[in-house]
Formats: sequence, structure tokens, C-alpha cells
Amino acid sequence: MILAVWSGPRNLSTSLMYSFGARSDFSIWDEPYYAAYLKETGLNHPMRKEILDLGIQDHKTVQSACIVENREDRPNFYQKHQTHHMLADFDRSWILDVTNIFLIRHPARVISSYEKKRENPTLNDIGFKQQAEIFDFICQKTGKRPPIIDSYNVRKNPEKELRSLCSSIGLNFDTEMLHWPSGGHKNDGIWASHWYNSAWNSTGFLPQEGPLPSLTPKMQVLCDRALPFYEKMCAED
Repeated sequence: MILAVWSGPRNLSTSLMYSFGARSDFSIWDEPYYAAYLKETGLNHPMRKEILDLGIQDHKTVQSACIVENREDRPNFYQKHQTHHMLADFDRSWILDVTNIFLIRHPARVISSYEKKRENPTLNDIGFKQQAEIFDFICQKTGKRPPIIDSYNVRKNPEKELRSLCSSIGLNFDTEMLHWPSGGHKNDGIWASHWYNSAWNSTGFLPQEGPLPSLTPKMQVLCDRALPFYEKMCAED
């Protein structure tokens, strides 16, 4: 199985990657399109030079690699994709040939977390619009709705949500998914030292989240713009 998991940043995506990476039957690839995205957009992200130096900058090469099975001689291949990395002029046809999952999180939580790592995010930075577009693309082309999971529910009851998720994609649940070693995964992207501090310190999913965080007026405007895309995905769940 090639499993493409689509989310925006600060969305429990690293923890979910670690969860699948704890299984003996999965290899993982962390944000395949990051270098290509930075090359095409010219954006100045933290560790930009290192990401470009070590990543695949040609999006067509990334696309070809995303549909190659048996990475590291394991039967299943987990790809953690950031929806904003999939630029409009990147070919999306390959997505129809893999199993897709969508991971969502309330924009207030995403924005509050993102601001601590990179100031003044925009709607394009946080991926909600692109996530809805990719979801619609798959639905329109296949006539089927891929599974959607909300990070709030995963943290509330990890085993229940992961069992349901695995069942929905025809995969046996493995209790190893509930825990992983601290310190990150050998296949973490080079950017992990900037973005993954909390995930590196974890050995499992964090406890249930509390009330929504308060935002500055400027970030509340951004949240209000992202909210309809999140609510659309919630309605599809």
C-alpha cells in the first residue's frame, strides 16, 4: 500500500507519521515536495538552504518517486504530505493511484502553533484551501470520498480513531501505532530540528486538547478565512 496523508502544518501530522513509522510493515517519507515547493515559490522558510540542498527540487522527480512501492523493502509506504506544497501547476494525477487520507485540525489551533515557529502566516501557508481542493479533486475523479480524521479526535482517543482509520483503508490495526521512541524518526526531514521539538519529546499522542486558543485580531481574520474550508472537510467526515 502507498498511503498519502494530506494535512496542513502544525496539524498532528508528525505524530501520525511516527505512529505509522512505528509499524514494522511501513516505511515513511517526510514531506516529499518540500524542496520543490521552496524552489518554485522562492519562499524564505526556516532552513531553506538545507532543505534545497538535501531535497528533490524537481517536482516531476518527486511525483515519480511517490508511486514506487516497497521503499526500504517494506510492503507499505507512508507519505506525509503538506497540502500547500502541492502547487497548482504540479501534476496531481498520481494521487489517484495511491490510498489517500486527510488529516484536519481547527484553524485556530493550527495558527496558534504555526505563529510560534514562523511569523505572520498567510492562508496559503496553512494549507486549508489546498486541502479542500485536493479532496475535491479525488472525489470528482474517483467518485469516492477518502477518509478524513480530525486531530482533536485522535488525541482524545487514539486507539479508537486509528482502529477506525485502519479499517477504512483495509489495513490491520497494530498496537505499535500507539507508541514510538522519543528523539524522532530516522527518516525525519532536515527541517525537523526547527519544527518537531514537541514531537521529538513525545512517545505517543499527547492528551486531549483543551479550549480553542485566543488569537490576535490579525490572526483571527486569517482563522475566519480558513474556517469555511475546515468546516467543509468536517461536513465530509
